Amino acid sequence: MRKNRRRIAAFALAVLLPVLAACGGGSGGGSSAGGTIDVTIGVGGQASIVYLPTTLAQQLGYYEEEGLNVTLQDFQGGAKSLEALMGGSVDVVSGYYDHTNQMAAKGQKLKSFVTMLRYPGLVMAVSPETDKPIGKIEDLKGAVVGVSAPGSSTHLFLNYLLSKKGLDPRKDVSVIGIGLTGTAIAAMEKGEVDAAVLTDPAATQLAKRHPDLKILMDTRTAEGVKQAFGTETYPASVLYSKAEWIEQNPEAARRLARAIQRTLKWIQQHSPREIAEKMPSRFHGGDESTYVEAIDHTMPMFSPDGVMHPEGPQAVKEVLSLSLEEVRRAKFDLKETYTNEFVQ
Repeated sequence: MRKNRRRIAAFALAVLLPVLAACGGGSGGGSSAGGTIDVTIGVGGQASIVYLPTTLAQQLGYYEEEGLNVTLQDFQGGAKSLEALMGGSVDVVSGYYDHTNQMAAKGQKLKSFVTMLRYPGLVMAVSPETDKPIGKIEDLKGAVVGVSAPGSSTHLFLNYLLSKKGLDPRKDVSVIGIGLTGTAIAAMEKGEVDAAVLTDPAATQLAKRHPDLKILMDTRTAEGVKQAFGTETYPASVLYSKAEWIEQNPEAARRLARAIQRTLKWIQQHSPREIAEKMPSRFHGGDESTYVEAIDHTMPMFSPDGVMHPEGPQAVKEVLSLSLEEVRRAKFDLKETYTNEFVQ
């Protein structure tokens, strides 16, 4: 009997030990059970602060701690990242949530699985070198307006602002792609565009160099989001992928979501300067103090927990319906465009 008990105990221990090791205590601190997973993430303008958590997670070593081998591919704008996802050259996109709605209207199933920004952080500014008298959105008629890339979220934001004021986005303005960082600043300062949709750090850098910079709309704050969209929250940068990829790779999605959640928590616990010091120096644009200031401006935008709140997607769909006929006419379930499964 004693021998049998010892055998049973030894057998139970042999079975339980691997299971306990795999569970890792449930602390959310980097279990890599199942081996390292390779993931390629396309970023719609990596140096832009709206995508900061994606790079910061790598700088902090959180991807590696979660058992991920992450490759970040930088693109000019969100539309280019989306193209890469649909073409199969990236697994996941660090981009704006509105692309999941835009593609759902076309019958393509994309899904967001962790939210990084609760405000879009988009700034509509007038070029300091334009000769056009632009003081309000309506004055953009006949202007050349810069966006990160045609079809990107900055372009959709422009279309929304124009449509809201009764202008035709296809006829009343000319749109060109200027990127989001140094190239956007250069286009504004050289007068290549009359106005542009910017993000930080470009918006802060340009305002510092031109104190009289005219800003027509600023969605970096709750007040600005309310003015632009009439809502308290408007989900912006997220990690999203094809719904099929998430279904087939739930562990990769879970680890990515956990790494971003840890990064968002780290952001809440550190100062803008400490955050800037962790980022690649090339993102500073040669002016670290302005970069720190830009991060300070965007601190309220970062989600504290990565969770998508249900009123946010509804607001996005309503905005897109105003500027995109295909979204307005399409019938799709918003609950299919995001999931909180991996962040709760």
